Amino acid sequence: MTASAKVKNALRISLIVSFLSLAVKVGAFLVTDSTTAMSDAAESIVHVLAVGFVLYGYHLSLKPADDNHLYGHERIEFLSVGVEGVVIILAGITILFLAIQNLITGFELQSLDTGIYMVGFAAVVNLVLGLYVQKVGREENSMIAISNGKHVLTDVWTSGGVILTLFLISITGWIYLDTIVSISIAFYISYEGFKLIRYSVDGIMDARNPAVHDALETVLNSELPADATGWHHLRHRTSGYTTWVELHVTFKKEISLQKAHDEATVLERKLIDALKSDAIVTIHLEPEAPHDELHKVLKGANKNQRFDDFV
Repeated sequence: MTASAKVKNALRISLIVSFLSLAVKVGAFLVTDSTTAMSDAAESIVHVLAVGFVLYGYHLSLKPADDNHLYGHERIEFLSVGVEGVVIILAGITILFLAIQNLITGFELQSLDTGIYMVGFAAVVNLVLGLYVQKVGREENSMIAISNGKHVLTDVWTSGGVILTLFLISITGWIYLDTIVSISIAFYISYEGFKLIRYSVDGIMDARNPAVHDALETVLNSELPADATGWHHLRHRTSGYTTWVELHVTFKKEISLQKAHDEATVLERKLIDALKSDAIVTIHLEPEAPHDELHKVLKGANKNQRFDDFV
């Protein structure tokens, strides 16, 4: 099975199991009438919607480049992760609102033992699912799968809080613990959603990946071609499975263009091998000379200057 097929299969399983988990949690809420149980069910509703969008986004990201998307479709990953984060935060706000509303209007709880068993079953199922999806994501270097696995495991922590809360209420009879825990859950899952949004924004803004940067610099500082004299202007960004790398490499003045190109090609392969993802490396060849002097001629070459005057 290919990497893309493994990730897609994991996301499909996540979607199917999420429906099962949602049904069990809705049942627990109907049985207990607990706001905390309801918050757990609401989080699962969010997860079903989010993983559906994520699965669509992943399918779209695998489409090859075309005339309208010359760099492919992999950047949809950042949008998918960001949407999941937004939906999680909306769930947190909803839970917070309902918890405060119940605190004001009053509420009663019932059949707590049955609710504990039902939520516990859903938690075990989600624990296995979350660990599986995260494992696939790490093996295949897919942030979409990793973020989805984290969301599932967040659901497990939420369910654990629900179980503990219902258990303590059944012992103490203090029903307001239900409101306190549901509010805590709302803040917790909102924080998890914020982290996903931050990842999404960093990706859209082409934030530097430290691991990728260190790997590239290691090669450039130790394995430059024999006729290369230095490098500068290193830039890179990662979208999905592909990392795009650009840099300038200076060569000795007397070297032929053919030989410089051949040595640059070998360097490109070394840079590609240094990264876990697929990579497309573009190297700008330059003669050995001060960089600022070489490119000084381009200053002023803009729309405010006629091309004939520039030449």
